[in-house]
Amino acid sequence: MGIKVVGVIYHPKIPASKPLAERLAEVLAGMKANAWLCSSWDEEEMSAHCQGSDLAISVGGDGTILRVARLVAAYGIPIVGVNMGHLGFMTEFSAGEVMERLPEVLAGEAWVDQRAMLQVDLLSELKGGDRRESTFHALNDALVGRGSVPRIINVVTMVNGASLSNYRVDGVIVSTATGSTGYSLAAGGPILYPQAEEMLIKPVSAHLSLPYALVLPPTAEVKMVVHTNHEAVLSIDGQVNVPLRDSDTVRAKRSPHIARFLRISPRELFYAVLEQRLKVRE
Repeated sequence: MGIKVVGVIYHPKIPASKPLAERLAEVLAGMKANAWLCSSWDEEEMSAHCQGSDLAISVGGDGTILRVARLVAAYGIPIVGVNMGHLGFMTEFSAGEVMERLPEVLAGEAWVDQRAMLQVDLLSELKGGDRRESTFHALNDALVGRGSVPRIINVVTMVNGASLSNYRVDGVIVSTATGSTGYSLAAGGPILYPQAEEMLIKPVSAHLSLPYALVLPPTAEVKMVVHTNHEAVLSIDGQVNVPLRDSDTVRAKRSPHIARFLRISPRELFYAVLEQRLKVRE
């Protein structure tokens, strides 16, 4: 068996996720694999275990996978998702079937589903003329949007240095193919097939500016300069939120990191269950 060290990462606020993670660790030990357990909210501990790990099992929902992917992708660690949530777009197994199907993954019978990610750089001007640059990686999307004050912001947007639009919007989403079924879709954007390397730009509630989604090639770099007299925010995967100030610059391009998922299900399953997964649930 090529998989020797496995991280089992669980959502700390889903009551059933930790007990299932503990049972998975016991099963893995019986299969001669070393397992470590960690809350998906403890990024420091997760990072400390990544070096030398062969697989990450995410026990939660799509939000848990987003947290796991942002950390383990840099190490090339593949992910298996166990769905404890509602939607489960990115998860592979339900809680009821993972015990039976996990041996197939460990035996090397899974195929690798590679997903493009975004690298997002935030450049801020500080007092005294200094500049601060922060870098983030996203599996779903990056949003440059208004804060809690319900007023539009201006986002001057360029693609590869060419002017695209001075958006007057609630926000501008830059999305991967994986994120195309998330916030971008809710804002009226198209769905890209999961392994697509293209990016999307989708304005949210555009006012007297370009309202349409735009599909960009993998080589594109998007530059967004924020102009606002009130609150604005940079949101990474809807989970990491950084306040923005007037004239802050956000650059988004394809990340050097790739999220890898191990799949047992057929490669065409995405299309077969797309409508079912997008239906409103009670």
